[in-house]
Parts: sequence; C-alpha cells; structure tokens
Amino acid sequence: MPQTRKFVAGRGPVIGLLGGSFDPPHPGHAHITREALKRFQLDQVWWLVSPANPLKSRAPAPLARRMAAARALIDHPRVKISDFEARAGTRFTADTLRALKIRHPDTRFVWLMGADNLAQFHRWQDWQWIMENVPVGVLARPGDRIAARTSPAANRYRHNRLRGRQAALVARSEPPVWCFLNVPMVNMSSTDIRDRGDWGD
Repeated sequence: MPQTRKFVAGRGPVIGLLGGSFDPPHPGHAHITREALKRFQLDQVWWLVSPANPLKSRAPAPLARRMAAARALIDHPRVKISDFEARAGTRFTADTLRALKIRHPDTRFVWLMGADNLAQFHRWQDWQWIMENVPVGVLARPGDRIAARTSPAANRYRHNRLRGRQAALVARSEPPVWCFLNVPMVNMSSTDIRDRGDWGD
C-alpha cells in the first residue's frame, strides 16, 4: 500500500541536480532541464559535470572543455554549470550529495536522472542511501521506459512513487520519494554524438 505522504516545511531554495559526464552536453540535456524546472517546480537546476563516471571505463574529454560546452549550450538564468565534484573531491553521487547537504543545509535538493539511469541505479554506490535521503525525479528517455519501470530500484521503492501529475510534490515530500515523468524527449545521446565523430578528441 502507498505510504502516507510526509511534507517538509518550505525553507530555502529548491534545486534540481543533474549529474553526469556531459561528454558532450547536447540539446537533450537542455530539454530535460527545462522540463524539470517546470514540472517539479524547481528554483534552479545545477548541472554537476563530473570529472569521470565510475561506471565507465572510458575517460571523458577534459573537464574544462565539457564545462565550456555546457555553458555554450544552455544560457538560462536558473541553470548553473558546476564543477562541484572536482572541487569537493567526490567520486560517487552519494558522496557528492552528502557534501552538498553539509554545505547547503537550508537547500532542498532533488536528484534528477534519465530513465536509463534508473534502470541501472542499483549498481550505484550507496544507491539506497540516495533514495532514502534525497527526492528523485526521473525523466523518461526513448526506449528506456520499460527497463526503468521494472528495475530493482523501481521495485524496491514502488510504494514511494508519485504519479506524473503529482510531480510538483516531489520537492516538498520527505524521502524516500520519487516520480517518473513521461515527457516529450529529444532522441539524442552523448554516445551517439561521439560515435559520429561530432565531438572529436
């Protein structure tokens, strides 16, 4: 049975966190950012451009290049491009979130990710800690919906899921809470761009 929803007092800004290699950033990232701002009613979205992805063996392009490309891609007053992980020295998302919560105790963070990440979320370091401590917003990408909805993480926290029409409640709810949004998507990936040679060395 669904659990009784617990709400938090409204204090401080509500910030969505979109983490990843952004190798390279592309219009799909910008699209889901704008959708997240609107649907989850966020004050800001921070792109956390990671030094490297622990789940990928391939090294990404230099961080400075990816940061510059991200800033060139999206110019929005409520979107911040951040190298927080490099400055904080964190490698895993859970450690990054712990560091952010310490540095910004009055900020309400929402972790944002594509449905492809939810499908393999159970492979992340301390993934259950993330679900238990930070609201999560999942945005559907083409071809990833079924795998995401039947994933171990989705099954483990099935009673903590909000429907898409309740997306605005995610940031106000005590974790564990997550919401799966079906939104019009840009069918594009960083891998495809690299494979075409459009990103270069």
